[in-house]
Amino acid sequence: MKRTLSGQAVIPGSDSVMKLYQSKDDCTIVIAGKGELMSTRKHGSEDALGRLPCELLESTEAVNVLIGGLGMGFTLAAVLAATGANSQVVVAELVPEVVEWNKGPLGSYSDYPLNDARTTVYQGDVCDLLRGTDTSYDVIALDVDNGPEAFSSTSNNWLYSPEGIACACARITRDGVLAYWSATPDSGFARQLRKGGLRVSEKSVFAHGSKGTKHTIWLARHLQG
Repeated sequence: MKRTLSGQAVIPGSDSVMKLYQSKDDCTIVIAGKGELMSTRKHGSEDALGRLPCELLESTEAVNVLIGGLGMGFTLAAVLAATGANSQVVVAELVPEVVEWNKGPLGSYSDYPLNDARTTVYQGDVCDLLRGTDTSYDVIALDVDNGPEAFSSTSNNWLYSPEGIACACARITRDGVLAYWSATPDSGFARQLRKGGLRVSEKSVFAHGSKGTKHTIWLARHLQG
Protein backbone atom coordinates (compact mmCIF):
# COMPACT_ATOMS: atom_id res chain seq x y z
CA MET A 1 0.00 0.00 0.00
CA LYS A 2 1.38 3.37 -1.01
CA ARG A 3 2.08 5.72 1.87
CA THR A 4 3.19 9.34 2.02
CA LEU A 5 5.54 10.94 4.52
CA SER A 6 3.37 13.60 6.19
CA GLY A 7 5.75 14.81 8.89
CA GLN A 8 8.82 14.06 10.94
CA ALA A 9 10.24 15.18 14.26
CA VAL A 10 13.34 14.67 16.38
CA ILE A 11 12.42 13.38 19.84
CA PRO A 12 13.75 15.90 22.38
CA GLY A 13 16.69 14.55 24.37
CA SER A 14 17.55 11.88 21.82
CA ASP A 15 18.77 11.32 18.28
CA SER A 16 15.64 9.37 17.35
CA VAL A 17 13.43 10.63 14.55
CA MET A 18 9.68 10.02 14.44
CA LYS A 19 8.04 9.89 11.03
CA LEU A 20 4.33 10.15 10.30
CA TYR A 21 3.15 8.27 7.21
CA GLN A 22 -0.32 8.52 5.73
CA SER A 23 -1.97 6.12 3.30
CA LYS A 24 -5.47 5.94 1.89
CA ASP A 25 -6.99 4.32 4.98
CA ASP A 26 -4.64 4.84 7.91
CA CYS A 27 -1.69 6.63 9.49
CA THR A 28 1.46 5.14 10.99
CA ILE A 29 4.19 6.61 13.18
CA VAL A 30 7.58 4.93 12.99
CA ILE A 31 10.94 5.47 14.65
CA ALA A 32 13.56 5.75 11.92
CA GLY A 33 15.75 2.66 11.93
CA LYS A 34 13.66 0.90 14.58
CA GLY A 35 10.24 0.29 13.12
CA GLU A 36 6.58 1.01 13.75
CA LEU A 37 5.66 2.76 16.99
CA MET A 38 1.90 3.10 16.52
CA SER A 39 -0.84 2.84 13.92
CA THR A 40 -4.42 4.02 13.55
CA ARG A 41 -5.30 0.44 12.52
CA LYS A 42 -4.26 -1.01 15.89
CA HIS A 43 -5.37 0.97 18.92
CA GLY A 44 -7.44 -1.45 20.99
CA SER A 45 -4.96 -1.44 23.85
CA GLU A 46 -4.63 2.36 23.76
CA ASP A 47 -8.42 2.56 24.09
CA ALA A 48 -8.24 0.15 27.03
CA LEU A 49 -5.54 2.20 28.75
CA GLY A 50 -8.00 5.09 28.90
CA ARG A 51 -11.13 3.08 29.67
CA LEU A 52 -10.04 0.44 32.19
CA PRO A 53 -8.71 2.70 34.98
CA CYS A 54 -11.79 4.91 34.76
CA GLU A 55 -14.02 1.86 35.18
CA LEU A 56 -12.40 1.22 38.56
CA LEU A 57 -13.39 4.61 39.97
CA GLU A 58 -16.43 4.93 42.21
CA SER A 59 -17.55 8.02 40.29
CA THR A 60 -16.38 9.49 36.99
CA GLU A 61 -18.47 12.66 36.90
CA ALA A 62 -15.74 15.07 38.03
CA VAL A 63 -12.34 13.40 37.94
CA ASN A 64 -8.82 14.67 37.39
CA VAL A 65 -6.79 12.64 34.89
CA LEU A 66 -3.20 12.81 33.70
CA ILE A 67 -2.17 11.04 30.50
CA GLY A 68 1.50 10.61 29.68
CA GLY A 69 1.83 10.48 25.90
CA LEU A 70 -0.68 11.81 23.37
CA GLY A 71 0.29 9.38 20.61
CA MET A 72 -2.54 9.23 18.11
CA GLY A 73 -5.11 10.49 20.59
CA PHE A 74 -6.94 7.22 21.25
CA THR A 75 -6.21 6.99 25.00
CA LEU A 76 -7.29 10.61 25.44
CA ALA A 77 -10.48 9.96 23.48
CA ALA A 78 -11.25 6.89 25.61
CA VAL A 79 -10.77 8.83 28.86
CA LEU A 80 -13.04 11.61 27.65
CA ALA A 81 -15.70 9.06 26.67
CA ALA A 82 -15.46 7.37 30.10
CA THR A 83 -15.63 10.53 32.25
CA GLY A 84 -18.20 13.19 32.99
CA ALA A 85 -18.66 16.76 31.88
CA ASN A 86 -16.94 18.20 34.96
CA SER A 87 -13.74 16.22 34.55
CA GLN A 88 -10.35 17.64 33.62
CA VAL A 89 -7.80 15.77 31.53
CA VAL A 90 -4.19 16.84 31.15
CA VAL A 91 -2.24 15.13 28.39
CA ALA A 92 1.54 15.55 28.43
CA GLU A 93 3.33 15.23 25.10
CA LEU A 94 7.07 15.66 24.70
CA VAL A 95 7.15 16.07 20.92
CA PRO A 96 5.52 19.33 19.70
CA GLU A 97 4.92 17.95 16.23
CA VAL A 98 2.79 15.11 17.62
CA VAL A 99 0.40 17.70 19.04
CA GLU A 100 0.23 19.46 15.68
CA TRP A 101 -0.34 16.16 13.83
CA ASN A 102 -3.29 15.45 16.14
CA LYS A 103 -4.76 18.85 15.35
CA GLY A 104 -4.54 18.01 11.64
CA PRO A 105 -5.70 15.01 9.59
CA LEU A 106 -4.37 12.48 12.14
CA GLY A 107 -6.92 13.77 14.65
CA SER A 108 -9.82 12.58 12.51
CA TYR A 109 -9.10 8.95 13.47
CA SER A 110 -9.79 9.65 17.18
CA ASP A 111 -12.45 12.33 16.54
CA TYR A 112 -10.19 15.25 17.54
CA PRO A 113 -10.12 14.84 21.33
CA LEU A 114 -7.82 17.86 21.66
CA ASN A 115 -10.84 20.01 20.79
CA ASP A 116 -12.74 18.83 23.88
CA ALA A 117 -13.03 21.65 26.43
CA ARG A 118 -11.99 19.27 29.21
CA THR A 119 -8.59 18.69 27.59
CA THR A 120 -5.42 20.59 28.46
CA VAL A 121 -2.12 19.91 26.70
CA TYR A 122 1.13 20.07 28.65
CA GLN A 123 3.92 20.48 26.13
CA GLY A 124 6.79 18.63 27.78
CA ASP A 125 7.88 15.53 29.64
CA VAL A 126 5.26 13.91 31.87
CA CYS A 127 8.13 13.08 34.26
CA ASP A 128 8.52 16.80 34.94
CA LEU A 129 4.84 17.05 35.86
CA LEU A 130 5.11 14.09 38.21
CA ARG A 131 8.22 15.48 39.90
CA GLY A 132 7.39 19.17 39.83
CA THR A 133 3.85 19.53 41.16
CA ASP A 134 1.75 18.46 44.13
CA THR A 135 -1.36 17.93 42.01
CA SER A 136 -3.31 14.76 42.74
CA TYR A 137 -5.00 12.73 40.02
CA ASP A 138 -7.76 10.16 40.13
CA VAL A 139 -6.16 8.43 37.14
CA ILE A 140 -2.64 8.54 35.77
CA ALA A 141 -2.32 6.66 32.47
CA LEU A 142 1.21 6.32 31.10
CA ASP A 143 2.09 5.35 27.55
CA VAL A 144 5.27 7.23 26.74
CA ASP A 145 7.25 4.39 25.20
CA ASN A 146 7.03 0.69 24.37
CA GLY A 147 6.96 -0.06 28.09
CA PRO A 148 9.63 -0.65 30.73
CA GLU A 149 12.12 -1.33 27.91
CA ALA A 150 12.69 2.13 26.42
CA PHE A 151 12.17 2.21 22.65
CA SER A 152 12.00 5.84 21.59
CA SER A 153 14.08 7.47 24.34
CA THR A 154 16.25 6.17 27.17
CA SER A 155 15.20 9.19 29.25
CA ASN A 156 11.89 7.36 29.76
CA ASN A 157 13.65 4.78 31.94
CA TRP A 158 13.09 6.96 35.03
CA LEU A 159 9.33 6.53 34.71
CA TYR A 160 9.66 2.77 35.24
CA SER A 161 12.29 2.97 37.97
CA PRO A 162 11.49 2.59 41.70
CA GLU A 163 11.85 6.36 42.06
CA GLY A 164 9.52 7.04 39.16
CA ILE A 165 6.94 4.57 40.44
CA ALA A 166 7.07 6.16 43.91
CA CYS A 167 6.61 9.61 42.41
CA ALA A 168 3.61 8.54 40.32
CA CYS A 169 2.16 6.67 43.29
CA ALA A 170 2.34 9.86 45.36
CA ARG A 171 0.33 11.71 42.71
CA ILE A 172 -2.73 9.45 42.67
CA THR A 173 -5.57 9.98 45.11
CA ARG A 174 -6.32 7.46 47.85
CA ASP A 175 -8.78 5.61 45.61
CA GLY A 176 -7.04 6.51 42.37
CA VAL A 177 -5.59 4.28 39.64
CA LEU A 178 -2.13 4.27 38.12
CA ALA A 179 -2.07 2.60 34.70
CA TYR A 180 0.89 1.64 32.52
CA TRP A 181 0.88 0.42 28.91
CA SER A 182 3.49 -1.96 27.50
CA ALA A 183 3.99 -3.67 24.17
CA THR A 184 5.06 -6.85 25.97
CA PRO A 185 4.60 -8.55 29.38
CA ASP A 186 7.20 -7.81 32.04
CA SER A 187 6.93 -9.73 35.31
CA GLY A 188 9.83 -7.78 36.78
CA PHE A 189 8.00 -4.49 36.38
CA ALA A 190 4.88 -5.89 38.02
CA ARG A 191 7.06 -6.88 40.98
CA GLN A 192 8.47 -3.35 41.13
CA LEU A 193 4.96 -1.94 41.35
CA ARG A 194 4.11 -4.30 44.22
CA LYS A 195 7.35 -3.42 46.00
CA GLY A 196 6.23 0.19 45.74
CA GLY A 197 3.24 -0.58 47.97
CA LEU A 198 0.65 -1.03 45.22
CA ARG A 199 -1.82 -3.79 44.50
CA VAL A 200 -1.57 -4.66 40.86
CA SER A 201 -3.72 -6.32 38.23
CA GLU A 202 -2.41 -7.14 34.77
CA LYS A 203 -4.55 -7.09 31.64
CA SER A 204 -3.65 -8.57 28.27
CA VAL A 205 -5.46 -6.67 25.54
CA PHE A 206 -5.62 -7.20 21.78
CA ALA A 207 -4.02 -4.45 19.74
CA HIS A 208 -6.77 -4.83 17.16
CA GLY A 209 -10.01 -6.76 17.17
CA SER A 210 -10.07 -10.17 18.84
CA LYS A 211 -6.96 -11.86 17.48
CA GLY A 212 -3.29 -11.30 16.82
CA THR A 213 -0.90 -9.19 18.86
CA LYS A 214 -1.67 -8.50 22.51
CA HIS A 215 -0.35 -5.68 24.67
CA THR A 216 -0.08 -5.42 28.46
CA ILE A 217 -1.74 -2.94 30.80
CA TRP A 218 -0.97 -2.78 34.52
CA LEU A 219 -3.57 -1.22 36.82
CA ALA A 220 -2.12 -0.28 40.21
CA ARG A 221 -3.82 1.14 43.33
CA HIS A 222 -2.88 2.01 46.87
CA LEU A 223 -3.15 -0.98 49.18
CA GLN A 224 -5.59 0.89 51.41
CA GLY A 225 -7.67 2.14 48.47
